[in-house]
Amino acid sequence: MTYIKVSEIHEIYYEVCGNPEGEPILFVHGGPGAGFSEDDKRFFNFDKQKVIFFDQRGASKSIPFGSVIENTTQHLVSDINKLLDYLEIDKVTLFGGSWGTTLGLIYAIQNPERINKLLLRGIFLGNKKSIEHYLNGGVKIEFPEIWKRFRDNVPKESKQSLAEYYLEKMINGSKDEKEYFSYEWAFYEISIFKNNISEEEVEEILNQIPYQTLSVLEAHYLSNDCFIEENYIIKNLKKIDHIPIKIIHGKQDAICPLKFAIELNSKLTNSELFILDGGHSDSEPEIERKIIEMINKKDW
Repeated sequence: MTYIKVSEIHEIYYEVCGNPEGEPILFVHGGPGAGFSEDDKRFFNFDKQKVIFFDQRGASKSIPFGSVIENTTQHLVSDINKLLDYLEIDKVTLFGGSWGTTLGLIYAIQNPERINKLLLRGIFLGNKKSIEHYLNGGVKIEFPEIWKRFRDNVPKESKQSLAEYYLEKMINGSKDEKEYFSYEWAFYEISIFKNNISEEEVEEILNQIPYQTLSVLEAHYLSNDCFIEENYIIKNLKKIDHIPIKIIHGKQDAICPLKFAIELNSKLTNSELFILDGGHSDSEPEIERKIIEMINKKDW
């Protein structure tokens, strides 16, 4: 197990896979808090590529597990620089999905000299409209029962937002409350992230992922507007206009609606948007195929 100490509190877990002399690619996982998995390695050609995987602060194998202390977007940007410096990598192609597109775009805006290309799947802009859609009923028409289950865990008399209430229970609740609210938060997300997913599939996925870190860190970041000023990404796109960008987005994405990917693409001059059949998951067949195609296409 390989770790790099990025602060007095945090150590992040990372792996470098593939050809040491190959094209350097940085994989930025979603969530926040999801961590990367063995399954994420399927997109790459390790004979030709050198791929850096890492778990962001508090996520999955990084320590301390699920910690929200000193855990903001700016901390994560700084950690990427520390990791690349430690590995003596000057410039990378960055591939991120979902929250990975948010962090990837913010990193590129602040460090454009370190980015060759951006491949982004399932755009999440981290602004109020994106957060509102996910947390305040944007999915209730299509998924009324799942939305009701998620919402009904918060008492009607609570003055806290939905995310704040869940976060409070996950951090300060009893052992049973921490587990219950972590599971319910993750159940909500996984239930709507892929077309026609069954409850059995949802439970199978939750048994395989570190949903406790996913849930607490998502609630932490979304309660705090992702620790960025409103529309930070859209306001700063000129800083990355020279970088080639490919955007892959599912037509039926319930978590991150297509309109946000269209908006991002419309404000860039060096990007291409692929709208494919599927939801938010990178395992949707068309989305998966397009990711593999773009990861392995040299010139774009």
